[in-house]
Amino acid sequence: MGKQRLPYSELMKLQRWNTPSVHNGWRQITKHNAIDRCINIDETKDFMPEMGPMVGYAVTVIIEPSNPEHRQNKQSVEEYRRYVASVPGPKIVVVQDLDSPKVEGSFWGEINANLHKALGCIGTITDGAIRDLDEMRTVRFKALARRLCVGNAYVTPVRWGCEVEVFGAVVRPGQLIHADKHGFLMIPDEDSGQLLDATVFMDANECQTLLPVIRQARGKTSEEVLDLVDQAAKRSVSAIKAKFSGTD
Repeated sequence: MGKQRLPYSELMKLQRWNTPSVHNGWRQITKHNAIDRCINIDETKDFMPEMGPMVGYAVTVIIEPSNPEHRQNKQSVEEYRRYVASVPGPKIVVVQDLDSPKVEGSFWGEINANLHKALGCIGTITDGAIRDLDEMRTVRFKALARRLCVGNAYVTPVRWGCEVEVFGAVVRPGQLIHADKHGFLMIPDEDSGQLLDATVFMDANECQTLLPVIRQARGKTSEEVLDLVDQAAKRSVSAIKAKFSGTD
């Protein structure tokens, strides 16, 4: 599990921002590279974009729908569900499908979405498939996935509570995740405490420097526009340096 868990109220405030905005804030406080496996590399598809962003802590599971031998382990389903239930919410279920990109069946559907919602999960990120899309929307269980499919094949959990790799990113149990239609961002433990403040600041900085100048520059000559934008960019950079110069 992650070392630091944010208060629920702070998670709800983070949920008001889209994932690119949170990423802008995170870039200012982290020692990690922007693409240091903290964001998805491969494209995701948000099947519930109308629900907006989701923010929660990762619970992880690996499946292999094409392999019927996994069903011989009769206790795995119950043990996996107890693992999910043991973790404080809000939770995002991150599912690695060993068959991906070939898809044999879906771990998700009406039953599993309702069950996981009852266990404090708010959605899923899976590099496999989902089905029962309308029913998942009804229960407001958000899904970022590779595609839709018809069947469920053999989706008995293989391993859980372990590192998984989805969409080119390695996700560890307990990681804080912010996700929406753009993709997902995994927040290192040491960055979570400053994340909301940094996100709010970066958005305000854009609104106070670059955006007003760009919008008011219409009708001016190209040289005038470039000069105004250059001055605004310098003010923006100066404000960022003043804000984050003491960030460890």
